[in-house]
Amino acid sequence: MLKVNEMFSSIQGEGIYMGIPMFFIRLTGCNLRCKWCDTKYAFTEGKDMTVEAVAKEADKSGLYWLTLTGGEPLLQDDVYPLMYKLMDHHKILVETNGSLSIEDVPTEENVAISLDIKTPSSGMHKAMKFENLEYLGPGDFVKFVIMDDEDYHYSKKVLEEYSIDVDVVFQPVWGKDIKWIIGKVMGDKLNVHVLPQLHKIIWGEKRGV
Repeated sequence: MLKVNEMFSSIQGEGIYMGIPMFFIRLTGCNLRCKWCDTKYAFTEGKDMTVEAVAKEADKSGLYWLTLTGGEPLLQDDVYPLMYKLMDHHKILVETNGSLSIEDVPTEENVAISLDIKTPSSGMHKAMKFENLEYLGPGDFVKFVIMDDEDYHYSKKVLEEYSIDVDVVFQPVWGKDIKWIIGKVMGDKLNVHVLPQLHKIIWGEKRGV
């Protein structure tokens, strides 16, 4: 069984796959409490569904791409059978908060990982498992959500300390001006993507889009 917060079709609003139509499966529960979290409703709200029922809804969407998100989807053991059931007919993006091991996430080419590296403003940066970087492969990416100068310098330090061979995204906390991050990245000549939250630009903070 899985506890599912919500399911809906929309475009991907974050990261290197931004703009692609996807079916979103948001699972209930999270082990972190980021100060600027925008999905607190996913901490506890949800209904029990079988893996087969969730997969059926995904197939009915008619979309090739799926996003497994939360909350933190890797908290639920049955997310792995769900991935294996779906990946024969779908491309899956797994959005995970970086505090749990991703070692058991399938490494097939039709499964991609969006791995958060929490910054100091979240209050959760000490929960990160940096060994997860060793499991990332082609098509995966890491994401830093940045609110202020401290977050930016922390993110830059992580890039200097670790060998990250996948795409890197710097994303401003919603409501913060993206221009100052662009200016810093250009000045420091960092090889990163500076990207907004596209879905919020289009629909604001509306739920289920």
